[in-house]
Amino acid sequence: MTDSSDEAKQIEKLYEFGERLNEAKDKSQNVKDYEGVIDATKTSLKAKQLAAQLIPRFFKFFPNLSSRALNAHFDLIEEEDLAVRVQAIRGLPLFCKDTKEYISKIVDILGQLLTADEIVERDAVHKALMSVLRQDVKESLTALFKHIWNVEEPSQDDTIRDKVLCFIRDKVFPLRAELLRPPEEMERHITDLIKKSLGDVTGAEFRMFMDFLKSLSIFGEKAPPERLKELIGIIEGQADLDAQFDVSDADHIDRLISCLFMAIPFFVRGAPGSKFLNYLNKHIIPVFDKLPEERKLDLLKALAEISPYTTPQDSRQVLPSVVQLLKKYMPRRKTGEETNFTYVECLLFSFHHLAHKAPNASNSLCGYKIVTGQPSDRLGEDFSEYYKDFTERLSSVEDLTRATIKKLTQGMAEHNKAMAAAKSDEAKDNIKTLKQNTTTGLRTCNNILVMTKPLHLKTPAFIGDKSVNLSWKEAIKPSALSTTTL
Repeated sequence: MTDSSDEAKQIEKLYEFGERLNEAKDKSQNVKDYEGVIDATKTSLKAKQLAAQLIPRFFKFFPNLSSRALNAHFDLIEEEDLAVRVQAIRGLPLFCKDTKEYISKIVDILGQLLTADEIVERDAVHKALMSVLRQDVKESLTALFKHIWNVEEPSQDDTIRDKVLCFIRDKVFPLRAELLRPPEEMERHITDLIKKSLGDVTGAEFRMFMDFLKSLSIFGEKAPPERLKELIGIIEGQADLDAQFDVSDADHIDRLISCLFMAIPFFVRGAPGSKFLNYLNKHIIPVFDKLPEERKLDLLKALAEISPYTTPQDSRQVLPSVVQLLKKYMPRRKTGEETNFTYVECLLFSFHHLAHKAPNASNSLCGYKIVTGQPSDRLGEDFSEYYKDFTERLSSVEDLTRATIKKLTQGMAEHNKAMAAAKSDEAKDNIKTLKQNTTTGLRTCNNILVMTKPLHLKTPAFIGDKSVNLSWKEAIKPSALSTTTL
């Protein structure tokens, strides 16, 4: 252990080295002084703290001592004493200021140090990383992202990876306007880094990355079609649309439906959705009955929300599957089974929007007589039995819907009475939830009646506008969305 007199001498010597280095016009001649600073990293705690300031300050003048200086400084980062470690961390950005070739190495070390337990140490790491990022954001981000995609020792590296992800989310993403300069080049660079990181991410991590990408100007409202196609391609990759579907693979089902909802805003903006629709039509809808119960409704809601933006060709391909499901959930006669009105609402909405874009496809499916002048009209064939069957199903579901509206309206009156009599906040909250559910139920039923009415005609006018607002969606102002096809 160093006594106080030795420590004082060491500090005094260090100040002398520092002063001579400061005053020298050609600092590179003061090799012995800089070597003395490096050697001080093996002495007392106070000397180590001072050395942690001096090593990076004069580093650029002694390229021949660079390895020795860096190794000595890195040793200080591993010191037991917190004050020494913090001082050493604070000095790291100075190594890169005039010697850019060390940026990747310094960022790599700072990335590992994000796992520090002490708040003051972690704070120093954050500030040092931000300092290096501002020096060279491209090189720094590349080095930082390597911690996300290079995981060799999962137990240890996963912790570093998680901390790096948190740092990027909390510190880098909020400052994107300041850091990503020039915008076009740097937004492209970070997009490529993110795409490289998506090989093994959780659902939450993927949503975080997609939210960030959506916020970039290169993917903004004025983005060209190929940029939207790129985002959809990223989501399609995460949904694993090239994989053989296994209905027992709950993880794939969850990921698929999550990605489907994530893609909808891009379909609205005109991105192509054929790959998603074809996958649903080929793999998912045929095994609809085997899906987990809670995922069936999610799938039908997603299908309904996509249907206004499909192409005529995709609409024609998917329509038979939708009609098949409609017949399943709109029985011809009362069966005693409870009707799932939200399923019916989703399917009727999808049916209208798909048939609006491929009207004559409904001739051979539902017996309608829609003339487009195309061979696919199939006007010479008799589909009257299909028409009779379909309209009987419509009438049956309308009777059930009207009866349900009556019950829900009575229930709402009872809820209002109960609310007036409720005394505790808990009771009021429970009744409020019941009222909200009843309101949604009424919206669902009213939507069904609006959508079944035109379908009784031999040549119906299919709904292809925004006159029907799905019961779970907030009302949309008429000019809020475009009706771009997929």
